[in-house]
Amino acid sequence: MADFSFDVVSKVDITEVKNSIDQAEKEVSNRYDFKNTKTSFLLEDETIKIVSDSEYHLELVLDILRSKFAKRGVSLKSLEYGKIEQASQGTVRQVVTLKQGIPTDEAKKLAKSIKDAGLKVQTTIQGDALRISGKDKDALQTAQKLINSMPDLPFDVAYENYR
Repeated sequence: MADFSFDVVSKVDITEVKNSIDQAEKEVSNRYDFKNTKTSFLLEDETIKIVSDSEYHLELVLDILRSKFAKRGVSLKSLEYGKIEQASQGTVRQVVTLKQGIPTDEAKKLAKSIKDAGLKVQTTIQGDALRISGKDKDALQTAQKLINSMPDLPFDVAYENYR
């Protein structure tokens, strides 16, 4: 009998992030309360640098950006906010980092909770993903339901590489 498996991953679709930023820029440019402000977004690798005139405007921009992320299916759990810093010309800046992958210690906790549930599956940590395999597809589906029912996971969960 063949073994079945899938990977539990935590990924952010960079294309959707770019589209969300574009929509947020468009909304900021059209809003009256942002007229004559120095508000900008810069996406580099897996960080978003946000610059605005004041902390108040920065918070408004973050709310706009979060709403655009939510509409486009980008999980807010994948965002890590840096400190608000003073920037040049009287502006403030904040760096938002996009978290990719499952940290090893979190993957170990997840694997332990699956083992504690008594499911007949094997878990292996492979880099920043967790592979779950077993002989029975029903056990794998039960493992997925268990993972989906965990409300306090600090990362977004997606499944891929079904075999």
